Amino acid sequence: MVHAIPPAGKTSASAGGASGRPEAILHRPMLETLTRGFTAARERLAGVRELSEENVEQALRDVRLSLLEADVDLGVVRDFLGRVKTRALGARVETRTLDAAGRTLRVTPGQHFVKACEDELVELMGPVDPSLQRDAAGTTSVMLLGLQGVGKTTVAAKLARHLQREGRRVLLVAADVQRPAAVLQLQQLGQQIGVEVHVGAPGEAPPAICAQAARRAVAQGFDAVVYDTAGRLAIDDELMLELEEIDRAVAPANRILVCDALMGRDAVQVARAFRERIPLDGLVLTKLDGDARGGAALAVKAVTGVPIKFVGTGEDVERLEPFRPEGLASRILGMGDVVGLVRDFGQVVDEREAEEDAARLLRGRFGLEDLLKQLRVIQRMGPLREVFARLPGIGGLADQIDEGELGRVEALIHSMTPAERARPEIIDKSRASRIARGSGRRSREVRELIGRFGQMRQMMSALGTSGGLLSRIPGLGRLAPSGGMDPSALLASTGGAASGGGLRDSARRRSRQKGKRKQARNSRKRNRRR
Repeated sequence: MVHAIPPAGKTSASAGGASGRPEAILHRPMLETLTRGFTAARERLAGVRELSEENVEQALRDVRLSLLEADVDLGVVRDFLGRVKTRALGARVETRTLDAAGRTLRVTPGQHFVKACEDELVELMGPVDPSLQRDAAGTTSVMLLGLQGVGKTTVAAKLARHLQREGRRVLLVAADVQRPAAVLQLQQLGQQIGVEVHVGAPGEAPPAICAQAARRAVAQGFDAVVYDTAGRLAIDDELMLELEEIDRAVAPANRILVCDALMGRDAVQVARAFRERIPLDGLVLTKLDGDARGGAALAVKAVTGVPIKFVGTGEDVERLEPFRPEGLASRILGMGDVVGLVRDFGQVVDEREAEEDAARLLRGRFGLEDLLKQLRVIQRMGPLREVFARLPGIGGLADQIDEGELGRVEALIHSMTPAERARPEIIDKSRASRIARGSGRRSREVRELIGRFGQMRQMMSALGTSGGLLSRIPGLGRLAPSGGMDPSALLASTGGAASGGGLRDSARRRSRQKGKRKQARNSRKRNRRR
């Protein structure tokens, strides 16, 4: 029996990159379809004095369209909208409430509707426990299943890296003997993260390979084993029988299905088909950063009962995140995900060093060398657009960020001498010209960078203490929320700003420069004809 489920993830398989993805998906922000609908609903209720059957129904119409466009199952859509409507109209709205500091805040009917949507989104995708279980021998054994092309091998390395960060000694098992070079790919990834890979003998069957790996793990003291199994272009009896034999041979504590977020509703069908043959403990959703719809993330738990444990964003082995329904719900509603940002920031910085940098900044002793270090921290956190998308209030500007600006600012700083980095104020016209030539930029860009850096340094030295969630980021605990150590603010002059004005000015400059270059080309052509 063959389930005719098209392998949508095949268009973006790890071996082939993103060449098969539709162009619209490549350039659309993550979860844009869902965010657009909920944003329209929120704006529709912005000025209303009370929630009524009529205005709530109008707002839910926008949400319904976005959910259906995001490829969410129709039954899930109807159930979700019904619960939101009941929650929005069935409760008394307190127009005034107290925050954690005891201050009185005014709550609008529109905010009450947004809160109802957030609560129902979290309930739809949760509850979730991202922890992995141990088997009878005390080993965290994980068996990865899924169709071909969804990124199982990459997820195996990411999961091994995740367990490695928890202090586990991990063994990767190359049990995919169907796909060419799958074993070699896992060996290379294992070498990259410093994890041993168990490979079977030529012609050895996958169940025997996994059984031998399990015995090796016990004998050599490995306390975590990740089995990378084979996939197919579609679910068939041959695949399921092989997986069932592996399951009986090693009895893994965790059976995790890997699905491609770009598959949409097909991901739900795949999860249902696998669950009918093998009991699933969780799911890893890959390529979520390339999914503008997000329907799979919303519907899979509601339809199959299989919770999402991890989400993958990007090819880097560090880019595996424990799934947080509240974080994804917040991003869908356009409110960012500060908690996830704090967690990621803590993984890439040294807290003591960051606090020393913050203290130096507040004393006005922050040089361009320190800025360069902060830029590298941001780069380690992932694409700049994703970082901005998780910040509340400015997430909508994330798609306007130019990823190349970090590299251009870094090139400018690299072209400076140590003395110029420590004391940017000594950079005069002659020095700026030399720096511009060395970095392939223009003198004006050097002067703008220095000017903005000076403004930021003056502002930082005048800041006091701050509170709120952002203050939990190491090194930012003493920075005011209105400022903060924000190297990206320096990119406004060259097009990577987080402010709409800087972006528009930069776009106009680039347009004028493009027009001038076109005029010059046309002039040269006319001269050649003469």
